[in-house]
Amino acid sequence: MKIKLTFAVLLILASQLSAQNNILEKYINEGLQSNLTLKQKQYSYEKSIQVLKEAKGMFFPNLSLNARYSVADGGRMIDFPVGDMLNPVYSTLNQLTQTNQFPQIENEQIPFLRPTEQETKLRLVQPLFNPQIYYNSKIKSELTNAERADVESYKRELVAEIKIAYFNYLKTVQVLKLTDKTSELLKENTRVNERLFANDKITIDNVYRSRAELSKLDKSIAEAVKYNKSAKAYFNFLLNKPLELEIEILDEKKLAPFEKGLQFSQEYAINIREELDMIKSYKNANDYNLKMNKFNKTPNLTAVVDYGFQGEEYKFTSDDDFVMASFVLSWDLFKGFQNNAKIQQATINRQIIETQYKEAENRVRLQVLDLYYEVESVEKAIIAAKQERFSSAKSFEIINKKYNAGQANLIEFIDARTTMTNAEINLIIATYDYQIKYAKFERAACLYELNGEKK
Repeated sequence: MKIKLTFAVLLILASQLSAQNNILEKYINEGLQSNLTLKQKQYSYEKSIQVLKEAKGMFFPNLSLNARYSVADGGRMIDFPVGDMLNPVYSTLNQLTQTNQFPQIENEQIPFLRPTEQETKLRLVQPLFNPQIYYNSKIKSELTNAERADVESYKRELVAEIKIAYFNYLKTVQVLKLTDKTSELLKENTRVNERLFANDKITIDNVYRSRAELSKLDKSIAEAVKYNKSAKAYFNFLLNKPLELEIEILDEKKLAPFEKGLQFSQEYAINIREELDMIKSYKNANDYNLKMNKFNKTPNLTAVVDYGFQGEEYKFTSDDDFVMASFVLSWDLFKGFQNNAKIQQATINRQIIETQYKEAENRVRLQVLDLYYEVESVEKAIIAAKQERFSSAKSFEIINKKYNAGQANLIEFIDARTTMTNAEINLIIATYDYQIKYAKFERAACLYELNGEKK
């Protein structure tokens, strides 16, 4: 029966711990769905996808309808001496046949521009060989990958910011709880001193000192309330919620596990960090740009097919239609050395990007290293803060008993109380600083997966 009861208690504690963890995870998921800055980056990514689709669409044929109706007057005339050519022949034939069957005709003048003319046609244009289209789509694909990496990078940054804001808020909540408890202690001390003074047991300066300490604490409470409201507002801002909305409190005291070694964390960050993926995408895009500029020396070949109707009037009959197919070759033979300059620019830009990647990689390693030792330092500070709180609490317990027995003066009482309060505040700060530092380290080393699971 005892074993079953113990097991039931463990299940209850486990469910409570899971519920507490779910509070923060719930807020993280809400932030990933509603944060306005993240939405802007997602819109930019969606836009880049459409730009990529546009680039890929250039591989397909382009079909267009072109219609033209012209009215002309004047212009050049084409002289056609049909009379001069045929009239002598017709005269000879009339003499031979003794008839007038072949009349004389006038020379013709044909206007170069028709008085009225229409052309309505469908034009199909299909690129057959155009390296610019191919490499342009590759460049747009890499730029889309860079936008996606930017979105993922901000998601990871947002998760860390939500955690940091949440732990900062919890820190202010715990400090307010401590100041409330200290306020009750000082109020009781003031009440006792006022009674002792009324009974001529102590002098009035003890009362004034107690009241001064209480006023000093009230000032500290006002500062703590201000920080609490600011922390709440910033947390809600990250989640795109009303700034004054209440926040669910996570009462869990368990610290995040600090299990991964430094070398593992650095190498893992190098493989996962989206910022490095962005630089890789920009490098690939620049490489495709370099290849595209090199292929500018080659010709482009395009097939064009026209089908439509021509004439002086709108008639869509078999006598008025036409079809024409063409192969169009375009070859830039000389452009003032512009292409060579573009090739050199892309080559230099590649060296710049490679240098940026190496610098970013070193920066990631340094960031992970700094945060690793910061977490390690705060972890040790918690141990010292716990010992300090224990010692100061015991010391205050002794001084308080002496003070109540008249064996310690007010100065000793206030000093012991202040030391104990400061020790408790230091422990609160150290505890939540650890959570904050670990959230930063977790972000730098990419130990938090965006689907909510941890590495």
